Amino acid sequence: MSHPPDLSAIRALEERAFNAWPARQTVFHQGWVFRLAGGFTKRANSVNALEAGAPFTGVREAAEALYARHRLRPVFRISPLAGADAEPELAAAGYTVFDPTWVMQAPLQTPVQPPVQSFLSSGRTPSQACVDLTEAPGAEWLDGFAEANGVAAVNHAIHHAMVQSIALPCAFATLRQGEHAVGFGLAVRERGAVGLFDIVVAPGHRGQGHGRALVQALMQWGRDGGAETAYLQVREENAVARGLYAALEFADAYRYHYRVPAQS
Repeated sequence: MSHPPDLSAIRALEERAFNAWPARQTVFHQGWVFRLAGGFTKRANSVNALEAGAPFTGVREAAEALYARHRLRPVFRISPLAGADAEPELAAAGYTVFDPTWVMQAPLQTPVQPPVQSFLSSGRTPSQACVDLTEAPGAEWLDGFAEANGVAAVNHAIHHAMVQSIALPCAFATLRQGEHAVGFGLAVRERGAVGLFDIVVAPGHRGQGHGRALVQALMQWGRDGGAETAYLQVREENAVARGLYAALEFADAYRYHYRVPAQS
């Protein structure tokens, strides 16, 4: 027998995630929040329920007008906080489901062990691969992440501004293989939880345990700062990442998806 979702816990996680990935502009509307960031990432450019069960009456029209004003397509992110009237109205208006995603959580009661074996599996020693953490993103992290994650040049300035505007304690992780930076990640700590974002390894260096090393280093940073849980967001279709996170004791907390206008 399934249990009803803990909406207060979900709202607390949603608030943390919004704070950790700030939009450039925010508009509050009848229990919903409209986030805008020049079109870079759906999370920062979507309509989200902020209050559990907030009515959807008039929200779609207001959002469509606002996003049109900013020359952005309206994107609705449907979490368990969304009222029951949101989905049928969006479906009737021609919005289609896109990118189902899981929010996963893991406890941080014990120290996170360094992934020594992951380096040895590729024939390298731990001394040849290490994770450096900094409080602010330098040019190496910003440019390296953009290249590894395929961020279009037109979005570089927006991404730089977003990560540099995070108001909470954060750690920017750079994994080095020898003299080369090949992996990147971000952690943001708030209210006893640490959120993990932007975990990416350069294409030519994947499958060597580097993603695991980044996640473990950021989890330990969060624990050292007093966090008791870690959370992250991962697309449902990304079986490899979900398997990695499950091995690190992450479990599904709740699911969300986006609705976007049908292509004309």
